Parts: sequence; C-alpha cells; structure tokens
Amino acid sequence: MPKKEIRVIGIDDAPFNKFKKGKVRVIGTVFRGGTLLEGVLSTKVSIDGNNATEKIADMINKSKFKLQLQCIFLDGIAVGGFNIIDVKELNKKTKLPVIVIIRKRPDINNIKKILEKLNKKSKIKLLEKAGPITPIGNIYIQLTGLSIGKAKEILKIACTRSLIPEAVRISHLIASGITYGESRGKA
Repeated sequence: MPKKEIRVIGIDDAPFNKFKKGKVRVIGTVFRGGTLLEGVLSTKVSIDGNNATEKIADMINKSKFKLQLQCIFLDGIAVGGFNIIDVKELNKKTKLPVIVIIRKRPDINNIKKILEKLNKKSKIKLLEKAGPITPIGNIYIQLTGLSIGKAKEILKIACTRSLIPEAVRISHLIASGITYGESRGKA
C-alpha cells in the first residue's frame, strides 16, 4: 500500500469558446494524497490543436514539484476541445504513470465519427493508443505506466471528497474560477 503522503498532479482545462480559435488555460494542482494542496501549475494549449502532450509534459518537467510526483491524473484524454493527449508519450516524457479519469462512459464510436467529419482522423489513433476504458466504482479510467491494482491504491488515497481525485476536482474549480470569476460546473 502506498504512503498516504504520495504527491500527485491533477490536470483540467479551463472553459473556452469552442467556436473560436486560440488558446485555453490548462491547470495542474499538486496534492499530497487527497488532502493537501501544495501547488498550482498552468500552461496554455491550442483549442483543437496538437500541442497538449508537449505543453503538459513541459509544465510538469519544469516544475519544482516534478521529483516528488508519483502520478498524473487527467480529467479526460483531451483538453481544449479535441487537443488529444498522447498518454503514452506523456508517460514517456515525464516518466510518471498516467491515469485518465472519465466520469461517464464515452461513446468512442461517436467521437471517432465526429473526428472523421472534422477531418481529424489522425487523432483517432491517439484515442485507440490510450488503451481500454476500465470501470472503477462509479467512474472509468485509462491507465499508462501502472497496473490496475496500483491505480486502485492511488485512487483510494487521492479521492477524498468525491468520486474523482481531489487534484482533478480542484484543478477544475480553479480553471473555471479564473475564467468566470467564480467556479462553475460539476467538480
């Protein structure tokens, strides 16, 4: 069983206008377990772009918290619309396991159809590369760089106030608060 003091980072993007080109803020919160916020990181990625993996890896690798981190939590596999994160590459670049948190089972076939319609077929490979979607309690996850058993241990420590890791929940609150002046949406 891992120590209760493990440090994790939860990542979520800020709300954005999906009809405008540009950039969206991505927030990372560093937590000790699921109880203590130790730091906040941020970067910007292109809306519907291809730079999320690189930007998030750089944000983490350049952080003073990097050496203490033991896991990356992502709120879904994409930020800024269809800026899909290559979770295998993120794992490789940061040398940290990645757990993608998914609140509702996604309709992958529908997502693939949308990507084809938008002429973004290359992004379908990133969805497939992320691996199987596994139910854990009332959420779903995708794993890179760790076993399901280890993921369950980390989730048990990191999920203290809701079904999702506290680091992801607080990243969501900060991102929406920065955008709207106060937090909105389900966190």
